[in-house]
Amino acid sequence: MATQVKSPVRLVDGALERLTALATKGVPPARMAREVGIIIGEWDVLLRADPTAAKGHALELLDQLEAGVVDAEEQVADVDRSDDAAVKQAN
Repeated sequence: MATQVKSPVRLVDGALERLTALATKGVPPARMAREVGIIIGEWDVLLRADPTAAKGHALELLDQLEAGVVDAEEQVADVDRSDDAAVKQAN
């Protein structure tokens, strides 16, 4: 039976869910970077038949992460700096 490959959108969405779960736990950036490396490695193995597919998924993931960072930066910029709890959460 042939292996069924998830659509690119589902692969990227799954990766974003994994990274969001780690971010929610407050893991350090180095741990997030390792997880991204693991995800890309899994895609490379999964998509061996199409060597450019993993790269395309990685670029889509990068675009999504960059958009998320921009959104997060905007939200942090709106934090009331006199509210210690809000500042702590933003950090």
